[in-house]
Amino acid sequence: MTHLKRSYPVTGMTCASCVLQVEKALLAEPGVERVTVNLATNTAQVIGDEAAVDGQRLQRAVRKAGYDLLITEADEAVVEAERIQVRRLADLQRRLWMAVALSTPLVIVAMFLMHEPWANWVMWTLSTPVVLILGRQFFINAWRQARHRRANMDTLVALSTGVAYSFSVFNVLVPTFWIGRGLEPHVYFETAAVVITFILLGKFLEERAKAGTSGAIKKLMGLRPSSVLREENGGSKEVPIAEVNVDDILIVRPGESIAVDGVVISGESHVDESMISGEPIPVPKLTGASLLAGTINQKGSFRMRVQKVGAGTLLARIVRAVQEAQGSKAPVQLFVDKVAAVFVPVVMSIALVSAFMWWILGGEHAFTQGLLAMVTVLVIACPCALGLATPTAIMAGMGKGAEHGILIKDAESLERARKITAIVLDKTGTITEGKPKVVEEVGLDDRRARRAFLAIASRSKHPLALSIVQYILSLGPDDALGNDTTVDHFEDLTGKGVKAEVDGATWLMGNRRLLEEHGVAITGEWREHEKRWQEAAHTLVWLAEAGRVCAAVAISDRIKPSAAEAIARLRKAGIKVFMQTGDARRTALAVARAVGIDDPRSEVLPKDKAAFVHGLQQQGHVVAMVGDGINDSEALAKADVSIAMGRGSDIAMDVARMTLVTDDLNALPRAIELSSRTVSVIRQNLFWAFIYNVIGIPIAAGVLYPLNGFLLDPMFAGAAMALSSVSVVSNSLRLRWAKLVLDPSPRDVVPNRSSPG
Repeated sequence: MTHLKRSYPVTGMTCASCVLQVEKALLAEPGVERVTVNLATNTAQVIGDEAAVDGQRLQRAVRKAGYDLLITEADEAVVEAERIQVRRLADLQRRLWMAVALSTPLVIVAMFLMHEPWANWVMWTLSTPVVLILGRQFFINAWRQARHRRANMDTLVALSTGVAYSFSVFNVLVPTFWIGRGLEPHVYFETAAVVITFILLGKFLEERAKAGTSGAIKKLMGLRPSSVLREENGGSKEVPIAEVNVDDILIVRPGESIAVDGVVISGESHVDESMISGEPIPVPKLTGASLLAGTINQKGSFRMRVQKVGAGTLLARIVRAVQEAQGSKAPVQLFVDKVAAVFVPVVMSIALVSAFMWWILGGEHAFTQGLLAMVTVLVIACPCALGLATPTAIMAGMGKGAEHGILIKDAESLERARKITAIVLDKTGTITEGKPKVVEEVGLDDRRARRAFLAIASRSKHPLALSIVQYILSLGPDDALGNDTTVDHFEDLTGKGVKAEVDGATWLMGNRRLLEEHGVAITGEWREHEKRWQEAAHTLVWLAEAGRVCAAVAISDRIKPSAAEAIARLRKAGIKVFMQTGDARRTALAVARAVGIDDPRSEVLPKDKAAFVHGLQQQGHVVAMVGDGINDSEALAKADVSIAMGRGSDIAMDVARMTLVTDDLNALPRAIELSSRTVSVIRQNLFWAFIYNVIGIPIAAGVLYPLNGFLLDPMFAGAAMALSSVSVVSNSLRLRWAKLVLDPSPRDVVPNRSSPG
């Protein structure tokens, strides 16, 4: 079965209960396995069987539920969602200004001229366009929900303003109904109009703030140029980026953005990679250096060969991952969804009970006060704040992570990272730079050994093998290293090395374990070389044939400058740090001592890494695994939080739920701090949303009236409701300006935690 994973823009959603209805409608369709609808991004992420899921059916299902789902190309979903948001924001702004223009004189008449004989008619005239035209969408949406026997926030707004407006119209047309009963025929046109105006204001501010939370994606998508300069027929030609293919030769001029992933083939410059990696210092680029789409060339000029285009570039993968991540749900959201499902019906029940209680127990103006209490309860209740509390914080947190080279693929990992109590680090490519270089060798003066070494290493994709190939070729031309070498029975022994036949002879290339398993002893002079190289933290690769060692190389992989500092930060935060490597014990100890790790695990196989992670989990640890290679993928899949290095293998990045695009290991404590801050903001948002409704609804119902005669005005309730949503979104936006672990000074560390919670 081929899996489909698509995001679709959704229109018509206003609160958390809308989200649940859209999810329910989509889940009922054949082939759909999982659905995540995000109120903050107005998108629906659908996962299912590609052969069974039909976009048109999904659209019909959503429309039947009272909303709309837009069918777009996969890459255009975020663009279309943004277009919808821009149009919605512009429409809200237009309606808001018109509502303010009509409500202002309406309030003046209501406050100062209400006893004039013409006052009620003027207020009716001014309020009608506000309620029935500018606020018509609330009534339309409420009617759609009612047809499906459901209710949402628009239902509350429509009921409250509709009742106030209708009651006022009745009193203008039939004032004798109340006069005959000794009561004053009050009108509440200003209440209905001002409530609509305040809600439009809240919606406008909310949409504008929500647009701010998606700034990371907009920024990333803006990094790609629309055209490039390509070499053609001995010259150059400006072509659209869509026409660029793999192996094309592009000319990159000073100040230009690099459009695709590739490699420098001539020329040199410095490239600003901060937009992707978060590292501010430009990176020197010489012949052979890798280039990433979205980075910016500085003053030099160079030619590059295209290696990846379109969706295959790292930038495209980052954009796609951020989109998916921002659309995902944190576990805490599941609880919120359950509350939202019953919120509106409960509020409507409270409003009716409030009205009846006033009518039964009230005094002279019981009916009017009961009506006002019902309207106020309906107005003040705010399911929007509940619906926005988590997704806006997640969006802002994901965006902040992307700015710092931390690509987080789902909300659950972002939430869980703060609980990490143990981190397991791979050595090569994680603690070290992953750029191995042969620094010393013994035995390569033998042409036969050199020929076998090159033949075997050139057929392996392991970074150590590639460094051996580069070193042997750098020794210069040699007839003994021709292309007539035959390699048969090539066997890649994961975690150990390679066994192969070269020109009919069986050779072993790999670590000590490989040699020992085949009865090859390392003795005498070889033993002395081994000891000296391992104490210098070098990795050894042996070459053996016919039961004896023939050659060996020492490979150095420089430790990342940030490794020791990052590990110190993690340990100070109370997190246990472990290192696992397939290298020999002495080499592992030398690297571990250099970065501040006490007890490294050496000579481990991929399955051993996963078993170690499992063992830590059984001890009660929340474990993060950090790796970059295929051999780390099993351990990454096992860990509670899996983190891949961005320059590592595609498999590792696919398995991991976080990717560090930057080489700066300080991104690890930054990611943990970001998790803590995001969860803290979510908790603040939820507390405010719940406490607002818990306090506001009873006050609106009139619980304070017997004590001090206070009855909340519906207009103030509308303002409070608007403020509730805006405050939640604004609080989430604080994450965009949060300072993470950026200052390298010892005082700026992740806050210490005594427990994983």
